[in-house]
Amino acid sequence: MDLLNTLYFWLKAAHIIFVIFWMAGLFIAPRQLVYMHAAPAGSDEEALWAERGATLRRVILTPSLVVVWVLGLLLAVTIGAFDQGWFHAKLLLVLAMSAYHGWIVSRAKAMARGERPLTERQLRLWGEVPAVLVALIVILVIVKPF
Repeated sequence: MDLLNTLYFWLKAAHIIFVIFWMAGLFIAPRQLVYMHAAPAGSDEEALWAERGATLRRVILTPSLVVVWVLGLLLAVTIGAFDQGWFHAKLLLVLAMSAYHGWIVSRAKAMARGERPLTERQLRLWGEVPAVLVALIVILVIVKPF
């Protein structure tokens, strides 16, 4: 525990950095799907967008998700957050963000197979979900309303 306390600010900085990476990936993923949606199924353009999406998942999204969770739980243990109401709400929203992550990845994989499970408009609307969730999470962390 002494080590965690000593490293607290480094853990916090790394956590914020990887949250930014994760959010960047979650903001761009639906946009890539909008571009893929416009490409004809089976075309070279669709294959290019599918590869870009796979690279985004492999290089940014999944590693950032893992690091955010590990560092976030370490920070929560360090400050005793499990006893605080705001943290329970934050944890619920981070779980929702993680579920969204999994859902958008599944949509990307379906589209890479030539499926079009959502309209372009739906993809644009779903692309706003991370912004709403991260705004609520930041408010909970900074304001700690309960």
